[in-house]
Amino acid sequence: MKLADALSLIRDIPDYPKPGILFKDITPLLADPTAYSTVIKAFASQIDDVDVIAGIEARGFIFAAAIALEKNAGFVPFRKSGKLPFETIGAKYGLEYGEDEIEVHIDAFANGKTVVIIDDVLATGGTIAAALELAERTGAVVKSVQVLFEISGLGGRELIAKRFPKIEIKSLVTS
Repeated sequence: MKLADALSLIRDIPDYPKPGILFKDITPLLADPTAYSTVIKAFASQIDDVDVIAGIEARGFIFAAAIALEKNAGFVPFRKSGKLPFETIGAKYGLEYGEDEIEVHIDAFANGKTVVIIDDVLATGGTIAAALELAERTGAVVKSVQVLFEISGLGGRELIAKRFPKIEIKSLVTS
């Protein structure tokens, strides 16, 4: 299956989770094993040797864990506040529809582990910027950020480039 065919399975859900938001529903893509595999391989092909693939809750997990297996790397989750069992550090961030906080274990990237951060969508950039902040604070060497879908015009790429100018951002599709 071609990547474009796999990505065409993403559907738009208007006014979800609140009016004015156009939600990108990836569940049809995930339900098709050939499409899902195609996307995982596309992500993985852009990653050189790394120690860890980190995924941002929740939909970033779906891709990051599979990519980690594909790349023979570890997996680290960035979770919503209060979900991780060990000592954590957190960072708050704004969403296009509110505010939230993510956390990571304090030892997740010990000894300068190299990491690629994966998420499903880059919109305003708040979630990814929070993950980058946490990775930096815990000693990671971030090689890149990769997203399935980038929504241009919401300022996410610009926010990340301003705060983390050395971090490369890769998107499989941009609209």
